[in-house]
Amino acid sequence: MTDKQNIGAQTHKGHENGKKHNMKQGSPDIDRLIGLLARLPGLGPRSARRATLELIRKRDALMHPLANAMKRTAEQIKVCSVCANIDAQSPCHICMMPGRDSKTICAIQDVGDLWAMERVGAFKGVYHVLGGTLSAIDGVRPEDLNIAALIERVETGDVSEVILAMNATVDGQTTAHYITDRLEGLVVNITRLAHGVPVGGELDYLDDGTITAALRSRRPF
Repeated sequence: MTDKQNIGAQTHKGHENGKKHNMKQGSPDIDRLIGLLARLPGLGPRSARRATLELIRKRDALMHPLANAMKRTAEQIKVCSVCANIDAQSPCHICMMPGRDSKTICAIQDVGDLWAMERVGAFKGVYHVLGGTLSAIDGVRPEDLNIAALIERVETGDVSEVILAMNATVDGQTTAHYITDRLEGLVVNITRLAHGVPVGGELDYLDDGTITAALRSRRPF
C-alpha cells in the first residue's frame, strides 16, 4: 500500500470512528436521560434529545422542579381500591367526592380515558378503570383486566346503570360485549356511548364537544 493509500485508509477509519462517537451525546448521564425520555409515548430519539437540551438549559426553572415532582409522585401515587384510578389517596378523590352519583358507573379502559371524561365535566357518576381491553392477538384475557371487580361492584352495591365507555375499536367492542354477558341477569341498566365516538377513535384524543354529545346520546347496549 502506498503512503497516499495508507493516509486515505486512516482518514476513512477516522471518519467511521467519528460517526460511532457522534452517536453518543457525550455524558453517560445525558445519554441515559435521552434514552429514558425516548421511551415515552410520542417521543422518539430526536424529540428526546431536544427535550433533554431544554431541560439542561433550564435546570433551575424546569429540570429540578420536574425531578422533585416526579420523585414525590412516584413515592405517593396509589391505585384506588374501589375504581382503580390513580391518586395520592385510596379510595381516590372522585370516589370520595360528595355529590357524585355512585349508582352510575362508567367503565373505561384506562386512566387516560378517565382524565378525558373529567376534563369535559359532563359526567357526574363514578368510574371503573378496566386496565385495558381483551385482545386475542396480545393475549389479554378477562382475568388480566379489572372486570371481576366491576361485576362485584354491581352485585354488591346499589348500582342502577353501567356505562360501557370503551374505545370504538374491535378490542373495545369485544370487551363491551363480554362485560354485557357477565352482567346478564343482574338488575342493572347497561348503556354505551353513542356513535359520536368515531370508529377507531380513542377518548383521550377526542374534543370535548364530541365526548359530551356521545355521553348524552348513550343508548342501551
